Amino acid sequence: MLSSDHAETVRATLPAVAANGTAITGEFYSAMFAAHPELRHLFNQGNQANGEQRRALAGSVAAFAQHLVAEESAIPFQQILSRIAHKHASLGIRPEQYTIVGRHLMDAVAKVLGDAVTPEVHAAWSEVYWLFATLLIAEEARLYQEAACDPAAPYRPWRVTERRDEAEDTVSLVLAPADGGAVPAHRPGQYVSVAVTLPDGLRQPRQYTLSRTAGDTVQITLRRVRGDGPAPDGAVSTFLFEHVEAGDVLEVSPPFGDVVMEADGDPLVLVSAGIGITPVAAMVDHLAAVEPGRRVLAVHADRSPRTHALRRQIADAGARMADFQQLTWYEDTGGAEGEGIRPGRIDVAVLPLPRKARVFMCGPIPFMREIRRGLAAAGVSDERIHYEVFGPDLWNAAD
Repeated sequence: MLSSDHAETVRATLPAVAANGTAITGEFYSAMFAAHPELRHLFNQGNQANGEQRRALAGSVAAFAQHLVAEESAIPFQQILSRIAHKHASLGIRPEQYTIVGRHLMDAVAKVLGDAVTPEVHAAWSEVYWLFATLLIAEEARLYQEAACDPAAPYRPWRVTERRDEAEDTVSLVLAPADGGAVPAHRPGQYVSVAVTLPDGLRQPRQYTLSRTAGDTVQITLRRVRGDGPAPDGAVSTFLFEHVEAGDVLEVSPPFGDVVMEADGDPLVLVSAGIGITPVAAMVDHLAAVEPGRRVLAVHADRSPRTHALRRQIADAGARMADFQQLTWYEDTGGAEGEGIRPGRIDVAVLPLPRKARVFMCGPIPFMREIRRGLAAAGVSDERIHYEVFGPDLWNAAD
């Protein structure tokens, strides 16, 4: 809880901080990386280059402050706090790094807003930051303990035992522990961080869903990110796609992620777009093995059959289930025909939504917003809708 005197100060200055948020976070990242260049290996430099990380940090700080000072906040704070903590845990974020971030962030606020940052304003926003940081540190400590993970050494070596083409620009990598240890406990829908050292020497982590598990192996499925206009190719996805083969060793974190199924027997609607199909594949594979009688509707959108990854895996798993239905929309059907294949984009109004269904979504944020609006119109309540985001824009995904 924010102290009452600081609450008034934050409430009064929140519009100015929010309006200048990206300028503040831009200044913050520049100064922090100059002082601590080693942190460039921890932060996604692709999201730094395109500005997504700056916008996400600005939005998260402003949204948390709004949550603290608003009489009634619609922000799903606990859900988003958990989401960020899982992401941080997969990267090995440590408590002392919050001190570095806090110092440079408050320096950036002072530099951008100038004389408006009085000692009272500085103290109030410092309290906002440290309330947020303390909550995250505590949640991350719990996650590290549950995963038996040392945040100072979060990665283990895993050997690629198989590389398999899945679709255009998409491959699956089957991994086994290279250190002789066991596959860690995990739940369908969780992800791991994979850290690689790029040719220029920059070390970069990225998150990939465990798209299947089988005995002593796990599988990740990645799509090569190709540049669009001024945006460059994805550095890590391109490296993995072009250079990693069976026999190579990758550094992989324990599984984290809070968008997971409960064994409550509720009907499931699994909605995905593009490479967002990976958690759906893991969930259907798991259900076919442990709950083959559960009602499942899998809905997917893709550009064309050529880009539709993991469809054989899902179809094979669905064939082992008693009440499984799959519907697919292609922007370009490419001549594909068959039951459940439709042209264009997903129309939620025509979906055979089961009563009391629990919905899981994964895909681009605009796609999930559109689907969520359709689900709301169909009477699906917010608490029954769960989503996964693999970019930095976690707060805006909940809008």
